[in-house]
Amino acid sequence: MNAAPPLPPAPRKGWWNRHWKWAVPVLGVFALTVSVGVILLFVSGIFGLMKSSDVYQTALRRARSSPDAIAAFGTPIEPSWWLTGEMKTSDTTGHAAVRFGLSGPKGEGDLSLVADQRDGAWTFSTLAIDTDAGERIDLLTDEERAAATATFEAP
Repeated sequence: MNAAPPLPPAPRKGWWNRHWKWAVPVLGVFALTVSVGVILLFVSGIFGLMKSSDVYQTALRRARSSPDAIAAFGTPIEPSWWLTGEMKTSDTTGHAAVRFGLSGPKGEGDLSLVADQRDGAWTFSTLAIDTDAGERIDLLTDEERAAATATFEAP
């Protein structure tokens, strides 16, 4: 009797067919992680640009040197990572309306600023700290306060 030749072995399944059950979730988590990373990088870049601006740095410097703020927060006074608001600038003009947190060893609060830039110089119409204890600390100079009042009283 002639024996039939042996059958060739069944072809081996491809990598994807053998591993798709764990590869799909891993690829999904990877895609989600990359997406969140890109978004965080974008937000961090925007915040970095805003925090390096003259108006932000001036407001922070004035808060850190204010005797009332030092009494409320202690030293050092540090800004929070997160900020809200808007900042629009062109060559020598601009507008900023920003709010960010401040904290120190004795307390926390929020600094709010509204400022306009003309001919390269920023003028604040609002620069105040609202402490968590309910106190409001006005950081405007007398000249800025008078200019802000004059603006609101103009016909």
